Amino acid sequence: MVTRLSASDASFYHLENTATPMYVGSLSIVRKPRAGLSYDTLLETIERRLPQIPRYRQKVREVTLGLARPVWVDDPDFDITYHVRRSALPSPGSDAQLHELIARLGSRPLDRSRPLWEMYLIEGLAKNRLAIYTKSHQALVNGLTALEIGHVIADRTQRPPTFGEDIWIPGREPSGRQLLLGAVGDWLARPGQQLEAARTAITDVATSSAELADLARRLTEVARTVARGTAPESPLNTTVSRNRRFTVASGSLADYRKVRSRYDCDVNDVVLAVVAGALRNWLLSRGEPVTTTSTVRAMAPTSVYPEADLAASGPGQAISQVAPFLVDLPVGEGNPVVRLSQIAHATESHSAAASLVDARTIVTLSGFAPPTLHAMGTRVATQFSARQFNLLITNVPGPQSQMYLAGTKLLETYAVPPLLHNQVLAIGVTSYCGMLYFGINADREAMSDVGVFPALLAESLEELLEAAQ
Repeated sequence: MVTRLSASDASFYHLENTATPMYVGSLSIVRKPRAGLSYDTLLETIERRLPQIPRYRQKVREVTLGLARPVWVDDPDFDITYHVRRSALPSPGSDAQLHELIARLGSRPLDRSRPLWEMYLIEGLAKNRLAIYTKSHQALVNGLTALEIGHVIADRTQRPPTFGEDIWIPGREPSGRQLLLGAVGDWLARPGQQLEAARTAITDVATSSAELADLARRLTEVARTVARGTAPESPLNTTVSRNRRFTVASGSLADYRKVRSRYDCDVNDVVLAVVAGALRNWLLSRGEPVTTTSTVRAMAPTSVYPEADLAASGPGQAISQVAPFLVDLPVGEGNPVVRLSQIAHATESHSAAASLVDARTIVTLSGFAPPTLHAMGTRVATQFSARQFNLLITNVPGPQSQMYLAGTKLLETYAVPPLLHNQVLAIGVTSYCGMLYFGINADREAMSDVGVFPALLAESLEELLEAAQ
């Protein structure tokens, strides 16, 4: 089946370059079972789930002279063993060695002649653990018709559900001439299609005053975001190289909830305040000028449910939208409680705050939603100029009950967010099973000291916990 990429998907496909590959990455740490987790078992698990994500067996074909957007076509030579790979650390491999491997794997662009995803089973990790690293192109994951692979291979029980036999016969790949003729046909049909699109948009959106109000709210928020102007100057914004550094941090969700309860705010406010404290100390450690009014502007997309969608599909079934949210992190403020207060005030002023997705609702979505939600957050961020913010922070809720991958217990889960143009740091935060997991991706040259961030995050949280006593 031939499907033209949407305008958004096509922009992601063309947006990347060798320095900023546009993938969404995910690192899962699992408990190695007694019998081990064989490569063949993982391969079989993925093969059984591919019907749920048909885009993962399709590749992108470009149209001659760029006369139309590229198209998705079935890959007649699809070879799952090319996409699911096996790697190993020198046993017993340390977490630092694992993170170095992830940084190197994440630096490599995906092969555009094949379906745009890869997965690695990484063996040899100390403490009887295995790692599974995936990366999927942003053009591949839109959160609605196409989910991230991690969304569908996770299970709530150790015994995976039974799936029917998958008999997949790829469609015939079109020739270059056929793609060209299709592009010409689209050009000739465009006036009618535009009229139909406008008519559909009007009937779909303007069906009630509530939906009109929601549309107006979103348009106002986008306009407000654009009006914020360029972000303050920061060492976080410089030329991005082709190489990466990756590290992780974790914290107890109960600690963040303790601070939230003490100061009557949201867990997300606490997360942003902790990041702000870590960034402050990082800047000071570098000898950067930090005044009482210094800020670092973060794009921190928020998940929301449109009321109409929620009413139509029922609680727990709607896929959330993700709204842009620019927040100035007060890194110049030395008092951690004042930092939190300023961030909480900014969040309350955010017009989407009233409809923020409830974590108890989002986790009822089938599968494991965080990888898809991180991808949607990145999509939102790239709709705006990278000059409008200094870094991307995605924070998404995950299930608070045990999950399994290929029958093995999922211990930890980390996002590996992409670096955007001239931004040398990106942070992805995932809540899972009573913990918060921070995936910290950075440019290797510009942020050679990113390894200090886990300790700085822990120190920043401890300041808030002490104040909350």
